Amino acid sequence: MDARVHAAPQAAPGPAAWATLSQANDQYRRVMVRGVFDHGRETLVQAVTDYGAGFWVLTPLRTTQGFTVLVNRGFVTPERRAPETRSGAQVGGPQTVVGLLRVTEPGGGFLRANDPGAGRWYSRDVAAIAAARGLSNAAPYFIDADARPNPDGWPRGGLTVIAFPNSHLVYALTWFGMALLTLVGYGVLARETRRRRAAP
Repeated sequence: MDARVHAAPQAAPGPAAWATLSQANDQYRRVMVRGVFDHGRETLVQAVTDYGAGFWVLTPLRTTQGFTVLVNRGFVTPERRAPETRSGAQVGGPQTVVGLLRVTEPGGGFLRANDPGAGRWYSRDVAAIAAARGLSNAAPYFIDADARPNPDGWPRGGLTVIAFPNSHLVYALTWFGMALLTLVGYGVLARETRRRRAAP
């Protein structure tokens, strides 16, 4: 995983590679893509970061290869929710984005489902966002932009939290818990046996 995150960026996968993408092989792969942002179709997704509560700014990028990819340009505070509060970052013309490939997050957050009709997003569900924004030929993944500063300093990229399941730790904790319960059960049984023997 560490090697994937810090490797030289590769071209973002195009349509021919989409069917073979997987979380195991592609999540957090460092990629690069060039294209033009469609700021009029940006989507705000609720987020909590080291900067506090706010939003991820997901902006469609029409690539020079002809497909569209959602780019998580970074985090904004609630005060910077409106695009006019960060107009310097509404860059035009061809842009190069370097970041980490991320697998879609379908459905919504832990406790709340996405509500596309109301424009309330709690997860970065690529297919649902693409449908709601009328994006065609959209990649089934998004890109978390790196920490290169945007004009005016917002959105703030490079805040990806790299997390993956640690099944070995879960396995060890499960067995530790079972062993502890066995010891407790044995202690209760031994105490009950002694109590019965001591009874007149």
